[in-house]
Amino acid sequence: MGKLQEQMKADLLLKRYSPHTTRAYVRCIRNFAKHFMRPPAEMGETEVRQFMLHLAQDRKVSAFVQDMHVNAIKFLYRITLRHPEVVTHLPHPKRPKTLPKVLTMQEVLAIFTAIKSPKYKAILAVAYGAGLRVSEVCALKPTDIDSQRMLIHVRGGKGNKDRYVLLGETMLTLLREYYQTARRKGDYLFPGQKPQNPLTSAAIRKVLIKVAIKAGLSKKITPHTLRHSFATHLLETGYDLRVVQTLLGHTSIQTTQRYTHVTDRLLSLTRSPLDLIQKSDTPEQNTAKQ
Repeated sequence: MGKLQEQMKADLLLKRYSPHTTRAYVRCIRNFAKHFMRPPAEMGETEVRQFMLHLAQDRKVSAFVQDMHVNAIKFLYRITLRHPEVVTHLPHPKRPKTLPKVLTMQEVLAIFTAIKSPKYKAILAVAYGAGLRVSEVCALKPTDIDSQRMLIHVRGGKGNKDRYVLLGETMLTLLREYYQTARRKGDYLFPGQKPQNPLTSAAIRKVLIKVAIKAGLSKKITPHTLRHSFATHLLETGYDLRVVQTLLGHTSIQTTQRYTHVTDRLLSLTRSPLDLIQKSDTPEQNTAKQ
């Protein structure tokens, strides 16, 4: 598996897949090889189908994880092993259409009140205030912050796409407070333990969990929850769906549209037709009917 693994990594690099996706794909292929205790080059459509059935029947494996294995195995046989016929009929699982979990504005405020570290307060401010993915936050560099135009340049986001996002006044203030107090080294805005490397997503998740508990929130919160909340709160405030799509970096408007289902404020302003009927059925109308 060693030589094949390096070959697959090289193919992924040539196609400009992100390091995160590369690690995930290689891990999936290792799982496939380990299941049969045989190298993938010696297996074919039968083994692939048996392995996918194994994942589909395992209740601990989500549809997302199963779909990741499908993508990895298709890449392996189509690109690296050059046997596309093996995965021609390999289907993707139907993924459940779940609504994203979001925080209220009061809950977001509680998180920022509970956190004391200037570094992590700035990190969470960027994650929520600009709606960035946690990997995008980690990859930021000081030169990506444009305080003149009040924009943040996100480089190589999902799908290897660049985009500009909002840089609010409060966010800029928190970033300056962090920058002035931190003894930052290296190229990254938020460096990890080794200055030449960025802070990891796992480190941000751990801090956010602790802060949420400190703030008295019972919801399960991840950095992506802040991104979901950003989109929902913008729509509740009245921003156009296309603007939110651009800020989030979504290729399809359908991906952004799911946030329209969780905007509590918009739902609360909608009147039930039963209420409208009751309102229209006034005593004067009843007398006229008689």
